[in-house]
Parts: sequence; structure tokens; C-alpha cells
Amino acid sequence: MNQFSRTQLMLGAASMERLSHSKVAVFGIGGVGGYAVEALVRSGVGAVDLYDDDKICLTNLNRQIIATRKTVGQYKVEVMKERALDINPDCRVGTFRTFYGPDTAPDIDLEQYDYVIDAVDTMTAKLELACRAYAGGVPIISSMGAANKLDPTAFRVADLYKTSFDPLARIMRRELRKRGVKALKVVYSEEPALTPAEEDPAASCKANCVCPPGTARTCTQRRQIPASNAFVPSVAGLIIAGEVVKDLARA
Repeated sequence: MNQFSRTQLMLGAASMERLSHSKVAVFGIGGVGGYAVEALVRSGVGAVDLYDDDKICLTNLNRQIIATRKTVGQYKVEVMKERALDINPDCRVGTFRTFYGPDTAPDIDLEQYDYVIDAVDTMTAKLELACRAYAGGVPIISSMGAANKLDPTAFRVADLYKTSFDPLARIMRRELRKRGVKALKVVYSEEPALTPAEEDPAASCKANCVCPPGTARTCTQRRQIPASNAFVPSVAGLIIAGEVVKDLARA
């Protein structure tokens, strides 16, 4: 009997052995990525590398699994590592306070991973990850838009070129087609994006930033601060982790 015995009943001993020897990279440890990491570790994935340069902010408390009053101001990758090791002390967790993009991508060898999860929220990073993973033949799954959504049942798993309704996916299709990327597994929502309610200036992050001191990229740098909740990004993250676990288990 071990902590993964219930999972082994479903997947079998051989699949659990494969998972224990698998190494996954997760880029973006936020509302989507945090739940993805949680599920990977609880499923017996043996090694996880975490990439994010951000600190936990007060506004993360409404949706991010690692965000509590005690962790506000701490680096997300470090808090996620501590949580992961509390779940499975044998998991090999690497932490990298890195903002992934064209400048930092050459320093990261994606081919060392059995799978890559893209849970970042910038277009340049998503395109860079997709292109490099495709060129290296590394399995990757990418999260499309999870902000400004209310329906967690509207998520679908598909190839990027077969998606519909998702504005981010539409831009990704156009840009990746130009770059010769012919396939990308994604999780996307068919729910039309909602328009965020008009912000109260007194409560707006733009007027009263609550990001921890030393935060490299604050909400105030965004053109529009997206609306979110506890039940949509989390579902996207769990779906992503489920796809990764299933793919690795039967590899």
C-alpha cells in the first residue's frame, strides 16, 4: 500500500512506474498552472520543474491554490515546491524564477522534458514555447483563455487548428501557421468571453496596486485587468494535468 494505490488501481503498475520516471515542465504557476502542478504531484509524476518569476499577490487569493494570507509576497515557485513536497516528498521539484520569452528561452532545454505545460498568460511566451517544443518534438499542451469566463463546463481539449470561439486561439492559429507549427494540443473554452464589470476606481489595482514590493510585472502594466474566479482556471488546470498524466501513462 502506498499513497498512489488508488491511482494504480485505475492506471496499473506499469503506468505508475512510467509516471514516476517522467519529468514535466510547468510554465506559469498561477490559477491554471498551480492546479496542474497539484494534480501532477498527486498523480505520481516523479519530477516537475516550475517556471515563474512572479510573487503571490493579494488579488491571487480568489483563484490560486498556493495563495493564502500567509504566502502573499512569496515567490510562487517556492511556495508551490513546498506544497508539492508536503504531498510527495519523493517528487523532484526544480524552481526557476524566470519569465519565459525570446530572451530567456535559449537558456532552457525543453528536450530534457517528457512533457511541457504552457500556463503562461503572454502571447510572446506562448508562441515561443509552442515553436520550440514543436521543433524539438517535445509533447506540449497549452492553456488558452481562462479569464473573463464563468462556465467551467465549456472547456474542450483539441488541436489548436480545430478550435472555435476562443479569441486567443484564433491569434495563436494565425501566428503559428506563419511559423510552420502544424499542431498544438490545447485546452480552450467555447464560452464567449464576458466583459468585466466597470471597475470602482477606489478598488482598482491601477489606482491602488497591491502587488508585493519587488514584483517584476504588476497588474498595472496590463491594458485591461482581467476578471477571474475560483472555479474556471482551476478546472482548466486539472484538465491539462489529466491529459498529461494519461499521455505519459500510456507512452
